[in-house]
Amino acid sequence: MSLKIRMARAGTKKRPVYHIVVADSRAPRDGRYIERLGHFNPLMAKDNADRLKFDIEKAKGWMAKGATPSDRVSRFLDEAGVMKRETRSNPEKAKPKKKAQERAAAAAKAAEGEAAPAA
Repeated sequence: MSLKIRMARAGTKKRPVYHIVVADSRAPRDGRYIERLGHFNPLMAKDNADRLKFDIEKAKGWMAKGATPSDRVSRFLDEAGVMKRETRSNPEKAKPKKKAQERAAAAAKAAEGEAAPAA
């Protein structure tokens, strides 16, 4: 059985609250879980202490048993200093798309055309 430390959504429509749980990887997102490790409320301010409540010791125990944390949970563990998360980089995603490149080229051409008669 493959175990994951992940988040299960709770709360109402447009007011999410997430439970941090240990679950079988085949279980549905909001379905059956083995143990609840904490909760996360993304709507609270980042400096609020109640935004994230997470039992790090239980998470360490489950990771020793073979549970793998999800992307977001690994961010929490990285901030707590438990594990090092590898940084991800996708330079292609940051590049402007085709239409934006065309607009930038047109704007540069227009600026060049205005600068030439002034000189």
